[in-house]
Amino acid sequence: MSAKKVAIVTGAGTGVGRAAALHLARNGWGVVFAGRRKALLDEAVAEAGGGLATACDVTSEREVERMFAETVEAFGRVDLLFNNAGASAPAKPIDELAVEEWSRVVAVNLHGAFLCARAAFGQMRRQRPQGGRIINNGSISAHAPRPGSVAYTTTKHAISGLTKTLALDGRPFDIACGQIDIGNALTPMTEKFGEGLRQANGDIAPEPTMDAQAVGDAVLYRASLPLDANVLSMTVMATKMPFVGRG
Repeated sequence: MSAKKVAIVTGAGTGVGRAAALHLARNGWGVVFAGRRKALLDEAVAEAGGGLATACDVTSEREVERMFAETVEAFGRVDLLFNNAGASAPAKPIDELAVEEWSRVVAVNLHGAFLCARAAFGQMRRQRPQGGRIINNGSISAHAPRPGSVAYTTTKHAISGLTKTLALDGRPFDIACGQIDIGNALTPMTEKFGEGLRQANGDIAPEPTMDAQAVGDAVLYRASLPLDANVLSMTVMATKMPFVGRG
């Protein structure tokens, strides 16, 4: 059994998940890099200098349970879940969004987050010493939508409900749960934001981004807190992005 604290990061092959997982690993955590593409996970583990790479479809109960079983076998326990895996759909009005696209986003962003949180909660409740921390990636879309983002925005609003419920239900078991809402971290998904995005007034305008390392710093800070302290909600965003004045 490892003496390190142990974290599972979903969506760890790219973007903010990779940044957070690398930051945790470089600061002494035993990290499970989880995601769909094993090759990217292996690259991240090599960059981190250690860890466990496990391919996992978070929409599958069987695969999520296997991922947690592998983690406990390798490390002995789970101290942190960064519930980060996500998907989006092309921007379009609701009547042009195919039901299949809606279902795919809901499956990853909401059902997948539920399955991972469920497995983490059960493990944290059973292990000794009892307890742990769950950080859900809500996105600033948990507060305000972009035009044409009905599937993504709806699931991210739902994550806020999941977070608050787990924060309440985890109290008897020393399980702390909070949410991080990220705005315009520079990743492969957002690298074209500087070319212009549709705004609420219909204009197309470029948007500033921030280094994804800021997200890694925020996750590490929250993960390092004692379990009698919790950050329920945190927004980490590019300072000059049009969020506060969106609408």
